[in-house]
Amino acid sequence: MLQGALITLRARHESDVPVLQAELYDDVATRSRADTRPWRPLPPGSPRSPYAPADPVDEVAPFSVVETASGELAGEALLWGIDSHNRAAHLGVALRPGHRGRGLAADVLEVLCRYGFLVLGLQRLQIETLADNAPMIRAATGAGFTPEGRLRRSAWVCGEFADEVVLGLLADEWRR
Repeated sequence: MLQGALITLRARHESDVPVLQAELYDDVATRSRADTRPWRPLPPGSPRSPYAPADPVDEVAPFSVVETASGELAGEALLWGIDSHNRAAHLGVALRPGHRGRGLAADVLEVLCRYGFLVLGLQRLQIETLADNAPMIRAATGAGFTPEGRLRRSAWVCGEFADEVVLGLLADEWRR
């Protein structure tokens, strides 16, 4: 487990899946904003759930986010596209609706950076988010990420194209 000031990142448990599925995946509007793949309905208990626990692989490190004070499941976080040759990865965070707006995302990003830079020895971490996702942009810049560019009309979201923002953080820029 990885500990932050407000959250704990731990391996996914089977008991997390129905909660994450119901509150993060089955909310079509929210999921469509968080994933580049089109939303498709999944039956409860499907092994194709993006939250189903799986054996570790080198390219992805998925975590469940637990609010430390309450012990309640708050969402998911992951490093994905881990490239050990170029020593880079992408970060993703999705919090359940009742856990948003409480500073948890900033703490999750800090813990993911510590894991990526200190444990995995990465040189670069990157976040891509929709340009109108002000809370994520605020959390990322607060964690030291630098806005690096805008990808115009690069995301298809519920019937229209939207811009994405790319933010990056290098190991020697990271504030421990």
